[in-house]
Amino acid sequence: MKFVVANNQNEKLFSNKFIEKLLGNQSKISLKNNSKVDEIAVSLAYYLKSFSNINKLIDYIGLIFKHIFKEKIILIIPLNYEGEIWTENIKISANNECLKIQKEINIFLSQFNFSKNFKIKEIITIENALKNKFKEYKIETDKILSRGKCRGFIYIFNNELSADSILDDSNFNFIKNCLAVGLENYCLIKTNKKHENVDREISTGAEIQSQLLPDYCPIIYGVDLAALCRPAFQLGGDYYDFMCLKTNISEKRKEKARWALVIGDVMGKGIPAGLLMTMLRGMLRAEVLTGLPPDRILHDLNQLAINDLDQSHRFITLFYSDYDPRTRKLRFANAAHNPPLLWKSSDQKIIKLDAEGLVLGLQNDAEYHCGEIKLNENDLVLYYTDGVIDTSNSLGERFDEERLITILTKLCKQSYTSQEILNKIFKKLDDFTGQNRHLEDDASMVVFQLK
Repeated sequence: MKFVVANNQNEKLFSNKFIEKLLGNQSKISLKNNSKVDEIAVSLAYYLKSFSNINKLIDYIGLIFKHIFKEKIILIIPLNYEGEIWTENIKISANNECLKIQKEINIFLSQFNFSKNFKIKEIITIENALKNKFKEYKIETDKILSRGKCRGFIYIFNNELSADSILDDSNFNFIKNCLAVGLENYCLIKTNKKHENVDREISTGAEIQSQLLPDYCPIIYGVDLAALCRPAFQLGGDYYDFMCLKTNISEKRKEKARWALVIGDVMGKGIPAGLLMTMLRGMLRAEVLTGLPPDRILHDLNQLAINDLDQSHRFITLFYSDYDPRTRKLRFANAAHNPPLLWKSSDQKIIKLDAEGLVLGLQNDAEYHCGEIKLNENDLVLYYTDGVIDTSNSLGERFDEERLITILTKLCKQSYTSQEILNKIFKKLDDFTGQNRHLEDDASMVVFQLK
């Protein structure tokens, strides 16, 4: 392990002429020389404002300590942005008269076993080791603090045991505080970069996830379809899909084949929900190809997913249905999802499509029931997730299911397409929540209307 020492070679980093002009060649700068201190303050302000290399800033602080407090040996142990001892940037500020002790400190630090998972309380071990090793010196300790956080430590070695402390010296504290600000800025920059990398990864994940949802609604004979998902965050836990139960047939023949229509919601939102939704999609698509009834699909899906869901401490609600255009029969099973709303055109009223069943991932031997209904011309089914009805306004009022039923009833009594109905419900949702208010949960809707 090699530690950098603030010597003449390091001074070349900042130009010898600049250092000579700034600090002078005298053995010690008088602390009463306000003009010289002002020059140092200006230079530090410049570095703090525009620096892009924290290593050079720490070097520069070491040089200032060296010239102002010549008889002192000052050891700077900074912490990196993860709060660990930043071994490669430990600095020793000492003049030529102190080369021997400087070398001894360097050897001591090289041989010291710094903990990889450093905790600030462990600094006592380092301090005690220093004091035991260099008993002939008076060693003062000070923390480098910024915004209440410890960003490092400073140790002042003085061979005069009765010498006055410099910890209360205003110039010492000014330089130390500048170092604290520099380290804090460095940590903020590193944290921001880390967040930017995470944001890029999330954006990529959101883009991939959006591609997993259907790009468009399929053409099903006698049906007008529309669908939309609005995630609360970039990644969401809502899921809807359309899957033809017949494979390897032409697109024309698919129109009259049996189709699976599904909508689901992973508990929670964000990245964990998005990952589980992606997992569920893969499992469900494999199950659909078996052609089993909806209740068997949910039963098998629950057994496949329960181990993964149990480990994640989450569950999934899912409504699974399949529709046969030739008979107009819709079969369905429900894993505790919000029951879709069926507009019966002949009766001019809305009923709920529901069947008994537990959420996926809660119970290994969960049983599901299958329902069946025959649809007629102009009937409409609205599939939705709880993010729609749980949305609240500035007064804390929920959009709720009753309001959704009222709006849907009015729209179904008019000659709107599925896409127009979908757009108008979302418009009502936006008007209800108010301006500058985002959805609290993912909100998805699918409108299935018979022509």
